[in-house]
Amino acid sequence: MSPQLLVIGILALAVLLGSARALRVRTRLPRESRPHPFRTTVLLLTQIASAGLLYFVLFPPPVPHEPGTLVVLTARADEVTAQRVVGDRTVALPEAGTSMPADAERFPDLASALRTHPATQRIRVLGAGLVARDRDAAPGLEIEFRAAPQPSGLVEIHSPQRVAAGRRFAVSGRAEAVTGGSVELRDPADRPLDRSELSDDGQFTLHASARSAGLTAYRVLVLNTEGDTIDEAPVPVDVAPPRDLKVLVLAGGPSPELKYLRRWALDAGAVLDTRISLGAGTQVGTAPGRFDAAALDQFDLLVLDDRSWGTLTRDQHEVLAAALDRGLGLLLRMAGPPGDADRQRLAELGFEVARTNPDPGVRLGGEWVVPGDAADALPSLTRVVRVTAADGIELLADGAGEPLGFWVAHGRGRVGVWPLVDSYRLVMAGRQDVHGEMWSSAFSTLARASVATTSPVTIEAAAPYQRSVICAIGEGTQVLSPAGDSVTLHIDPASGDADCAGFWANAPGWHELRDAEHTQLFLLPSAGQNPAMTANALRQATLMLAAGAGGSSVSTESSARHPSSRPGPRWPWFLAWLALAGACWWLERSRWLFRPANNSAETRARSDRPKR
Repeated sequence: MSPQLLVIGILALAVLLGSARALRVRTRLPRESRPHPFRTTVLLLTQIASAGLLYFVLFPPPVPHEPGTLVVLTARADEVTAQRVVGDRTVALPEAGTSMPADAERFPDLASALRTHPATQRIRVLGAGLVARDRDAAPGLEIEFRAAPQPSGLVEIHSPQRVAAGRRFAVSGRAEAVTGGSVELRDPADRPLDRSELSDDGQFTLHASARSAGLTAYRVLVLNTEGDTIDEAPVPVDVAPPRDLKVLVLAGGPSPELKYLRRWALDAGAVLDTRISLGAGTQVGTAPGRFDAAALDQFDLLVLDDRSWGTLTRDQHEVLAAALDRGLGLLLRMAGPPGDADRQRLAELGFEVARTNPDPGVRLGGEWVVPGDAADALPSLTRVVRVTAADGIELLADGAGEPLGFWVAHGRGRVGVWPLVDSYRLVMAGRQDVHGEMWSSAFSTLARASVATTSPVTIEAAAPYQRSVICAIGEGTQVLSPAGDSVTLHIDPASGDADCAGFWANAPGWHELRDAEHTQLFLLPSAGQNPAMTANALRQATLMLAAGAGGSSVSTESSARHPSSRPGPRWPWFLAWLALAGACWWLERSRWLFRPANNSAETRARSDRPKR
């Protein structure tokens, strides 16, 4: 039998005996001298209540308690409603501001709070989350995170840091807490470049073409259904000078398509070697040259039409295949249906050409249409053949998203098939920009890979006075601020092979990273410039910290774990029992609600008393 049940039995027996005694005293008195029934009822009830209070003195009700729990208030902690439990110690970090409970202790960082409370076994973080300063301060402790609501706006943006001039690039991301909105990409002159509706999960992808070389700060805007700006974020892009491609163009005859293609390539800075056959051994353009391995290795891209492709001998096809294996790019322009032999050669490369073309007319759209364009803003173009590739990658698509051309890998090189014969109509319609972007994308995709390597440096930029993390750097790497001040970075030994260093900027803007091998520019946002993105970064970092610590990475209050319990304080119950017992003692000895007795009744009552 448990102690609680034993005490309940003893108290119940005591109440029963006390009640029996009170009723016996009442019944022994004459009817006219008995106390008022209400007095007897009150005495019985006070005995029951006194027994109940005495039980709670011995076994006080349990109260929620989590031993060693430290409640940490961060930014926007006042937006989180958390259950307070006995035993919690509440501390406020500098980001918590002034809105905090009266019993919260202020600390400059989490490490100081843990040193003050060394018995802490568990941390409950309330608010926006822990900043980088505090994430390494609690190794081995269980961490629970109750996050503040996510602000509406941009929470993720992914864009290339460096793009060659003339290249098309994509900006993707995600917006949260935005219903039925859209996103827009604008250039530094505030001109809209692309616009897209937000998907159900807030995802979006925008496209634009890099213009002149230099630092370019694009912007992504989140708009509501009325077109008002909800949030915006900068998209810094370092536009590099275009690469001068060496291109060999072989054509079986002149055409408007070839004319405008050559004009665009020359304007784009490509080094062209053009050879156009006029028949009967006549050729215009560059002087005839050899078609061997040494000659092809001098070029980055070979552009053939279907007629020049058909005139290649078997040996030349073998030379071309070997050059492709070494990295040469090949773009095959299909100006008409191929013959059986050419169809077989294309099949060997991985392409399948349909024998019928029921819908030759196509219209571009999607990424090629800027905001404000009508559905027929671009002219209809002609596709002479339908080409597919089982293992191919899309080279061009129409407005409905159906692929028009494909490219496949061949050794270290790439082979693409271009089915359009009149893309020059874009130039005739005043859309030189789309014409140039199409061919620029095709050329840069298929051309021989550059020997220049991409910088391995990764930068996790943060607002001023917050820690930015720069990885894959060497000793002596420096960062130059917009004012020209330089800071030497010191690699954190704990980062291991990642070679990471922390950097605290004192001003926003473009910063320059310099080491012995290269220079890289990066943009630091101003404080408060992207509140939704900053809140999401804190949220995700704290959730990862809680998950890695084996804690409960709770992001909503409804999923919070129920705390344990412990016996509550006894003194309130003891004071209540003492007051009730005193009242009961006074009531038993008072004449409250006693009926007045006559002399005979009193005499008889006294004579009945036993003599001592």
